[in-house]
Amino acid sequence: MLLLPAIDIREGYCVRLYQGDLDAATVFSEDPVEVALKWQGMGAKMLHVVDLDGAFSGSPKNLDVVKEIVSSLKIPVQFGGGVRSLDIIDELMSIGISRVVIGTAAISNPDLVREALLKYGNEAILIGIDSKYGKVAVEGWETLVEKSAVDLALEMKNLGIKTIVYTDIRRDGTLQGVNLDGLKDFTEAARIKVIASGGVANIEDLKKVKALESLGVEGLIIGKALYTGDIDLSEGLRILEN
Repeated sequence: MLLLPAIDIREGYCVRLYQGDLDAATVFSEDPVEVALKWQGMGAKMLHVVDLDGAFSGSPKNLDVVKEIVSSLKIPVQFGGGVRSLDIIDELMSIGISRVVIGTAAISNPDLVREALLKYGNEAILIGIDSKYGKVAVEGWETLVEKSAVDLALEMKNLGIKTIVYTDIRRDGTLQGVNLDGLKDFTEAARIKVIASGGVANIEDLKKVKALESLGVEGLIIGKALYTGDIDLSEGLRILEN
C-alpha cells in the first residue's frame, strides 16, 4: 500500500485545513518545496499536492510553486485542486505532474473526464471524491450535491477510471481517526481502487487501513498527523509499504 504525504498549498504556503474550512487553516511551512524534499528524503515514493486556492476558485493559482516542487524532486507528484479543463491538465502534464486528480469537474463536466482518459489514460487520470454524510462535496468542499459518493464512483468507473481518491471531509484535518466503516462501505460498494484520505491520527490508523488492502484500498494520504509529529513518516512507510 502506497503512503502519500500531503502538501496543501494556499497563497504559496504549506497549510492544513480543518474539515475543509479555509478559515481554519494552519500554516506549517512557508516553503512547500523544502517540505517536499523532506518527505522525499525520508523515503516517500510519491507526494499528493493540492492547490487549495485552485480548489476554491476553479483554476490552479500556485503552479509556480508546484512546478518548483516537481522540478526539485526525483519522485512522482499527484496533483489536485482546480482541475476543470483539458488545457489545465495539459499544462500540469507539461510541467511533470505524474497523476492528475479531477474533482468538481467529474460532476459538472464528465466529458472532460472522457477527454482526459482518452489523451492520458487511467494511470494518469484519477477522480477525487470528497464525501460528507455519503454525499459528494464540490467547489472546494463548499457545496453538497444530490449524488452519493458511491454513485459518482460507479459512473466514473463506467467511463474508464481505475482509481478514486476518497476523502471523508468530516474527518479531514481533525486527527480524529479514519472513518473505517465509511471507507470500507465505499470501497466494497464501488468495487474500484481507492486512495483513502481524511482523519489519519496515529500509527494504529495505518494498521487498520492496511487491513482493507484486500478490498481495493491501495493508498493512504496523510497530512496533518505528519506535520504535528503524531506519525513518523519512516514508521508509516514501514507499516504500509512492506
